[in-house]
Amino acid sequence: MNYKIEWTFLAEDSYIEEIEFVLLKWNEREVIKFENLVIKELKRISLNPKIGKLKKSAIYSLVISKQTTIFYRIIDESVSIEILLFWNNQKKPNDLAKLL
Repeated sequence: MNYKIEWTFLAEDSYIEEIEFVLLKWNEREVIKFENLVIKELKRISLNPKIGKLKKSAIYSLVISKQTTIFYRIIDESVSIEILLFWNNQKKPNDLAKLL
């Protein structure tokens, strides 16, 4: 069964931040590779929601690249995945706790 993917506003904002980071540090070709990677990983999550590592309060994380981790929540009642945040792994972990 495929779970529907839903994005929070924070997820949308953090995704854009990651794209801007990739573009600033590398180039447009790398942005396209990153976008394709995100699409691939979201498909994997929709097919197997528990593929990520369980964190606090039923929040899962999935490292999608050396630089980026996706945080999400499974909502069984609506058969959906709520994407919470794209996290740049180079940021301070204490800042992550404030967002989740």
